[in-house]
Amino acid sequence: MQIRTLFWSAALTPSLVLAETGSHRLPAVDIIGSSADAFSLSGSAYVLTNEDLEKKEYTDVHRMLRDAPGVYLQEEDGYGLRPNIGIRGAASGRSERVSLMEDGVLMAPAPYAAPAAYYFPSAGRFHGIEVLKGPDTLRYGPFTVGGAINFLSTPIPAAPAGMVQLETGENGHQRGHAWYGATHGQWGFLLETHQQSSDGFKDVDRSDRDTGFDKRDYVAKLRWTSPAEASLQQALELKLSHSSEVSNETYLGLSDRDFHDDPDRRYGLSALDQMDNDHDGIALRHHLVLGDRTQLESVIYRNEFQRDWFKVSGAGGRGLGGLIDAANGGDADARAILDGSQDVSDVTVKHNNREYTAKGIQSELVHAFTTAALEHEIVVGARFHQDEVDRYQPVEVFSQTNGALVPSGYVAPTGGDNRVEEADAWSAWLVDKVYIGKLILTGSLRYEDIESKARRYGDPGRDTVSRRDSNEVSEVLAGLGATYLLNDQWSLLAGVHQGFAPAGASATDGTDPEKSVNYEAGFRYWGERLNLDAIGFYSDYENTLQNCSLAYPCDLVGGGSQDSGSVSFGESRVYGLELAAGSELWRVGNGLSVPLRLAYTYTRGKITESSESSDSVVESGDRLPYLPEHQVSLTVGLEQPAQWGGYLTTRYVEGMCVTGGCDKGLERTDDLLVVDLTASYHLTSAVEVYGKVDNLFDERKIVARSPDGARPNPPRTAALGVRVHF
Repeated sequence: MQIRTLFWSAALTPSLVLAETGSHRLPAVDIIGSSADAFSLSGSAYVLTNEDLEKKEYTDVHRMLRDAPGVYLQEEDGYGLRPNIGIRGAASGRSERVSLMEDGVLMAPAPYAAPAAYYFPSAGRFHGIEVLKGPDTLRYGPFTVGGAINFLSTPIPAAPAGMVQLETGENGHQRGHAWYGATHGQWGFLLETHQQSSDGFKDVDRSDRDTGFDKRDYVAKLRWTSPAEASLQQALELKLSHSSEVSNETYLGLSDRDFHDDPDRRYGLSALDQMDNDHDGIALRHHLVLGDRTQLESVIYRNEFQRDWFKVSGAGGRGLGGLIDAANGGDADARAILDGSQDVSDVTVKHNNREYTAKGIQSELVHAFTTAALEHEIVVGARFHQDEVDRYQPVEVFSQTNGALVPSGYVAPTGGDNRVEEADAWSAWLVDKVYIGKLILTGSLRYEDIESKARRYGDPGRDTVSRRDSNEVSEVLAGLGATYLLNDQWSLLAGVHQGFAPAGASATDGTDPEKSVNYEAGFRYWGERLNLDAIGFYSDYENTLQNCSLAYPCDLVGGGSQDSGSVSFGESRVYGLELAAGSELWRVGNGLSVPLRLAYTYTRGKITESSESSDSVVESGDRLPYLPEHQVSLTVGLEQPAQWGGYLTTRYVEGMCVTGGCDKGLERTDDLLVVDLTASYHLTSAVEVYGKVDNLFDERKIVARSPDGARPNPPRTAALGVRVHF
């Protein structure tokens, strides 16, 4: 294998750079590049290519990311509509501790003011996924405690090309994906849509409403490239996106007894629950070549997201979590209320109505030079970002009478249900990659300056402000990584960097961010028939934060909880091992082969010193929630390239602690072992048919207890599809 040192700016002339990017994508869209590029990086890096994604035909990002070690997923709805993604101990709830990007641009609705990622694009349209950890993540903030994930959209093709994919399956599953694009001279374009719907796999008591969803994505791209003979080589690309979703999803889970009787049941209290959202995005990217070894990449972006999640939040003066806990404890009244056999007043169904805006401009200069016989690649970047979330959340009140929900009142929003949160953030980063023979040293610095504020209104008309909160955070972070290339097959790596994750905009003055020092070391072997990465990691958290929300409220000493702001758990430590392998177990002369892919993660994480200044119930010695000790994904295939292929994927996730104490069954999830099967056949070089069965053996377990009760993984589900390239 020939090692690529990522020194592309020194190796390519300006015209060649733009010729290459014009055929594929502008450079800053990727944060890793190809799988081969990861060989010389100083941190953990994994790439899921378009070919990898097409083999399994997943539309749930949770299932896609099982192939990347060191990533933790907490299922919620069974479809990945609201993903919960964590990395190396960073909390997985609403993916709020991970820098999520699409094509290199932050994609959370308000990553600084309200980092919980309630918006997520349709994963079925992703062209690739990059997962980056270690010192290199300082280039992609603000969240550096865990890592960064970059989702790649379909690139503009170099020549006229298109694709149409249709899929149908059980539970009313329907999926359509189509794109067409071309490049003619200096201009290129792409039009794409991905549409997916389902009736869901759960049944609501005493209701004929389904529990499915209807989600639609649209993407358009237009690119202009300067002529080859121009003295100044540059490219300009405009990307527009729109998505909409209507899903009959709820926060209400099940008691354990009801789960074991029927995991697909939903209580009638949740019959009216529905999420309705729309997202619009625009990004204008400019790529400029300033000589043989210098390039400048800039992007202006704006995202708008509106949502109203109309969902039950309590009954009879008790919250949903309290009802479930009481039912699990044997409370007959709580069970009767959930069953619908007991009338109850004050059933509150809240319009979790919010409008988000995120906008910014970022620019990055890459320059290669030689000094004292050393080769350098310098990256200097800066970003100014503003975001805001506006919450206006009225409550409709019902009575449960004879098992039916009867309207009885309306509560106009005040206080926490009527507030605006804002954040302004300046970021800057400097990365110097130095090549010293076979040794590559990477030094990184990142600066974050964040000002946040929140206003709560004392009346529905917003004439009076009942409370103001503000906070300022300024941090300089450093990292150092090293890679030693023993030869074309072996490399050693090690690194250390400071982790950082800001609190949300409702944090009070003086609230510290989450901070950590992260270490890793390991090796890579990339041979002709086997690729192997083994990386150990250790993260020392100086301050472990939980952002409080309705989905993940912060439990407080003395009882009660809070659903806004942040609380500190104190100090914690996370350590473990990531193992990734890809192999061709067997191949014969006609091309028939048996490929294998393995991703394994071992993790231990616990609180080492509780916070003295926090009201959190978390104590020293408690485990970090939703952090499995063992998880593994193993895929074995049998394929004849360009003709047919079959793939069997086995996933195992050990039961996770839901609370720090984790001293009884109700505070843990179940061990889960699931097998998926996919198979495809090429009718022609352009037409492929495929079938898939998810959860082949119909294994059903409690995979989460948040929000508010036990939640199942999806049942066995089959689907058939066809894909046509032209």
